[in-house]
Amino acid sequence: MIEIRIHGRGGQGAVIASQVLADAVFQEGRYVQAFPAFGVERRGAPVMAFTRIDDVPIRIHTQIYTPDHIMVLDPTLLDVVDVTAGLKDGAWILINSTRPPHTFTFPDRYRVATVDANAIAVKYRLGPRNAPIVNTAILGAFARLTGIVSLETLCEAVRSAVPIHPEENVAAVREAYQQVAEEGR
Repeated sequence: MIEIRIHGRGGQGAVIASQVLADAVFQEGRYVQAFPAFGVERRGAPVMAFTRIDDVPIRIHTQIYTPDHIMVLDPTLLDVVDVTAGLKDGAWILINSTRPPHTFTFPDRYRVATVDANAIAVKYRLGPRNAPIVNTAILGAFARLTGIVSLETLCEAVRSAVPIHPEENVAAVREAYQQVAEEGR
Protein backbone atom coordinates (compact mmCIF):
# COMPACT_ATOMS: atom_id res chain seq x y z
CA MET A 1 0.00 0.00 0.00
CA ILE A 2 1.17 3.52 -0.80
CA GLU A 3 0.02 6.24 1.58
CA ILE A 4 0.31 9.92 0.74
CA ARG A 5 -0.31 12.91 3.01
CA ILE A 6 -0.91 16.38 1.61
CA HIS A 7 -0.32 19.43 3.81
CA GLY A 8 -1.88 22.69 2.76
CA ARG A 9 -3.95 25.62 3.86
CA GLY A 10 -7.68 25.95 3.39
CA GLY A 11 -8.38 27.17 -0.13
CA GLN A 12 -5.22 25.79 -1.78
CA GLY A 13 -6.93 22.66 -3.02
CA ALA A 14 -5.34 19.92 -0.88
CA VAL A 15 -8.61 17.99 -0.61
CA ILE A 16 -9.27 18.20 -4.35
CA ALA A 17 -5.66 17.16 -5.01
CA SER A 18 -6.12 13.98 -2.97
CA GLN A 19 -9.35 13.21 -4.83
CA VAL A 20 -7.89 13.88 -8.29
CA LEU A 21 -4.86 11.72 -7.53
CA ALA A 22 -7.17 8.93 -6.35
CA ASP A 23 -9.34 9.28 -9.47
CA ALA A 24 -6.31 9.03 -11.74
CA VAL A 25 -4.89 6.00 -9.97
CA PHE A 26 -8.34 4.35 -9.99
CA GLN A 27 -8.51 4.88 -13.76
CA GLU A 28 -5.28 2.90 -14.00
CA GLY A 29 -6.93 -0.04 -12.27
CA ARG A 30 -5.85 0.22 -8.65
CA TYR A 31 -7.83 0.57 -5.43
CA VAL A 32 -7.86 3.98 -3.73
CA GLN A 33 -9.11 6.06 -0.85
CA ALA A 34 -9.05 9.85 -0.59
CA PHE A 35 -10.22 11.84 2.40
CA PRO A 36 -9.52 15.08 4.30
CA ALA A 37 -8.78 15.99 7.91
CA PHE A 38 -9.78 19.43 9.06
CA GLY A 39 -9.15 21.43 12.18
CA VAL A 40 -10.77 24.83 11.98
CA GLU A 41 -12.55 24.93 8.63
CA ARG A 42 -11.59 28.34 7.32
CA ARG A 43 -9.57 29.70 4.46
CA GLY A 44 -5.86 29.75 5.30
CA ALA A 45 -6.04 27.29 8.21
CA PRO A 46 -3.77 24.23 8.02
CA VAL A 47 -5.45 21.19 6.49
CA MET A 48 -4.36 17.68 5.61
CA ALA A 49 -5.68 15.38 2.94
CA PHE A 50 -4.82 11.76 2.37
CA THR A 51 -4.66 9.28 -0.49
CA ARG A 52 -4.18 5.52 -0.18
CA ILE A 53 -3.30 3.34 -3.18
CA ASP A 54 -3.11 -0.43 -3.38
CA ASP A 55 -3.47 -3.35 -5.77
CA VAL A 56 -5.99 -5.03 -3.45
CA PRO A 57 -9.10 -3.62 -1.74
CA ILE A 58 -8.24 -1.21 1.07
CA ARG A 59 -9.85 -2.16 4.36
CA ILE A 60 -8.19 0.35 6.69
CA HIS A 61 -10.19 3.53 7.42
CA THR A 62 -7.95 5.72 9.54
CA GLN A 63 -5.90 8.84 9.09
CA ILE A 64 -2.47 8.23 7.56
CA TYR A 65 0.15 8.28 10.28
CA THR A 66 3.15 6.80 8.42
CA PRO A 67 3.02 8.17 4.88
CA ASP A 68 5.23 6.97 2.06
CA HIS A 69 5.34 10.49 0.56
CA ILE A 70 4.15 13.99 1.40
CA MET A 71 3.27 17.10 -0.55
CA VAL A 72 3.47 20.54 1.06
CA LEU A 73 1.35 23.13 -0.75
CA ASP A 74 2.48 26.06 1.44
CA PRO A 75 6.12 26.20 2.58
CA THR A 76 5.19 28.36 5.61
CA LEU A 77 3.62 25.21 7.08
CA LEU A 78 7.15 23.85 7.59
CA ASP A 79 7.48 26.36 10.45
CA VAL A 80 4.23 25.40 12.20
CA VAL A 81 3.54 21.73 11.40
CA ASP A 82 5.83 18.72 11.69
CA VAL A 83 5.16 17.57 8.14
CA THR A 84 7.64 14.70 8.52
CA ALA A 85 5.83 13.12 11.49
CA GLY A 86 5.77 9.39 10.82
CA LEU A 87 7.26 9.79 7.34
CA LYS A 88 8.91 6.62 6.07
CA ASP A 89 12.57 6.45 5.10
CA GLY A 90 13.15 7.09 1.39
CA ALA A 91 9.99 9.18 1.13
CA TRP A 92 9.61 12.12 -1.21
CA ILE A 93 8.95 15.49 0.38
CA LEU A 94 7.58 17.69 -2.41
CA ILE A 95 7.38 21.37 -1.49
CA ASN A 96 5.75 24.24 -3.34
CA SER A 97 8.69 26.63 -3.18
CA THR A 98 11.01 28.82 -5.23
CA ARG A 99 13.93 27.54 -3.15
CA PRO A 100 16.12 24.71 -4.46
CA PRO A 101 15.66 21.38 -2.65
CA HIS A 102 19.14 21.36 -1.07
CA THR A 103 18.32 24.50 0.97
CA PHE A 104 15.82 22.59 3.11
CA THR A 105 17.23 20.87 6.18
CA PHE A 106 15.53 17.49 6.32
CA PRO A 107 17.29 14.32 7.44
CA ASP A 108 19.19 12.48 4.70
CA ARG A 109 16.75 9.57 4.86
CA TYR A 110 14.25 11.66 2.85
CA ARG A 111 14.33 12.81 -0.76
CA VAL A 112 13.39 16.47 -1.28
CA ALA A 113 11.99 18.15 -4.37
CA THR A 114 10.53 21.57 -5.07
CA VAL A 115 8.38 23.17 -7.70
CA ASP A 116 7.21 26.77 -7.92
CA ALA A 117 3.54 25.82 -8.07
CA ASN A 118 2.53 29.36 -7.09
CA ALA A 119 4.12 30.86 -10.21
CA ILE A 120 2.61 28.15 -12.40
CA ALA A 121 -0.86 28.66 -10.90
CA VAL A 122 -0.59 32.44 -11.34
CA LYS A 123 0.58 32.00 -14.94
CA TYR A 124 -2.57 30.00 -15.75
CA ARG A 125 -4.84 32.24 -13.62
CA LEU A 126 -5.74 29.49 -11.18
CA GLY A 127 -7.11 31.48 -8.27
CA PRO A 128 -6.20 35.05 -7.34
CA ARG A 129 -2.57 36.21 -7.56
CA ASN A 130 -2.36 36.61 -3.78
CA ALA A 131 -3.79 33.11 -3.11
CA PRO A 132 -3.17 30.88 -6.13
CA ILE A 133 -4.69 27.40 -6.21
CA VAL A 134 -1.65 25.16 -6.56
CA ASN A 135 -3.15 21.68 -6.30
CA THR A 136 -2.99 20.63 -9.94
CA ALA A 137 0.55 21.92 -10.38
CA ILE A 138 1.79 20.03 -7.34
CA LEU A 139 0.17 16.84 -8.69
CA GLY A 140 2.10 17.17 -11.95
CA ALA A 141 5.38 17.38 -10.06
CA PHE A 142 4.37 14.47 -7.84
CA ALA A 143 3.57 12.28 -10.84
CA ARG A 144 7.03 12.93 -12.27
CA LEU A 145 8.86 12.22 -9.02
CA THR A 146 7.07 9.07 -7.99
CA GLY A 147 5.80 7.49 -11.20
CA ILE A 148 2.74 6.44 -9.21
CA VAL A 149 0.44 7.65 -11.98
CA SER A 150 1.05 8.49 -15.61
CA LEU A 151 1.00 12.08 -16.77
CA GLU A 152 -1.74 11.42 -19.33
CA THR A 153 -4.03 9.66 -16.85
CA LEU A 154 -3.51 12.48 -14.37
CA CYS A 155 -4.40 15.05 -17.03
CA GLU A 156 -7.61 13.15 -17.84
CA ALA A 157 -8.53 13.02 -14.15
CA VAL A 158 -7.96 16.78 -13.86
CA ARG A 159 -10.21 17.39 -16.88
CA SER A 160 -12.94 15.28 -15.29
CA ALA A 161 -12.70 16.59 -11.73
CA VAL A 162 -11.89 20.27 -12.15
CA PRO A 163 -14.82 22.09 -13.76
CA ILE A 164 -13.27 25.57 -13.70
CA HIS A 165 -10.50 26.19 -16.24
CA PRO A 166 -9.85 22.49 -16.95
CA GLU A 167 -7.36 23.10 -19.77
CA GLU A 168 -5.45 25.69 -17.75
CA ASN A 169 -5.23 23.17 -14.90
CA VAL A 170 -3.96 20.51 -17.31
CA ALA A 171 -1.35 22.99 -18.57
CA ALA A 172 -0.29 23.58 -14.94
CA VAL A 173 0.07 19.81 -14.42
CA ARG A 174 2.24 19.49 -17.52
CA GLU A 175 4.44 22.48 -16.68
CA ALA A 176 5.07 21.36 -13.10
CA TYR A 177 5.86 17.86 -14.38
CA GLN A 178 8.66 19.43 -16.42
CA GLN A 179 9.87 21.96 -13.84
CA VAL A 180 10.11 19.93 -10.63
CA ALA A 181 13.60 20.15 -9.13
CA GLU A 182 15.01 17.15 -7.28
CA GLU A 183 17.83 17.25 -4.76
CA GLY A 184 21.10 16.86 -6.62
CA ARG A 185 19.57 17.79 -9.96
